[in-house]
Amino acid sequence: MTFEVRVDTASPVPPYEQIRVQLSDLIDQGRLVAGDRLPPVRQLAADLGLAVGTVGRAYRELEAAGKVSSRRGGGTRVTAEAAPQPPAELARLAADYVAAARRLGTTDRDLIAAVQRALTP
Repeated sequence: MTFEVRVDTASPVPPYEQIRVQLSDLIDQGRLVAGDRLPPVRQLAADLGLAVGTVGRAYRELEAAGKVSSRRGGGTRVTAEAAPQPPAELARLAADYVAAARRLGTTDRDLIAAVQRALTP
């Protein structure tokens, strides 16, 4: 498992949030899967030139979201519950489509049938 996390110190987004978002995205995309181990907090902090507490906060927030679990001596691992999610743009487009179909009075069955037809070449 190899992945890269970058922090832009000039960004108005706090470093811990940049780390949290990047790791969350890797999990959502399936690039980090259940059981994968994240780098130790101290190692990632040293690699990024950040304080240990900054990386620790990102890990705590991921744990609170149910994406990772930490065990003393066992490290921090991606949880089984952290199933990949569709990319945010796809989710937004799907929500827009459903909302537009609802305004037309479309039933769920017709909405699904329309998507299936669109998928068939």
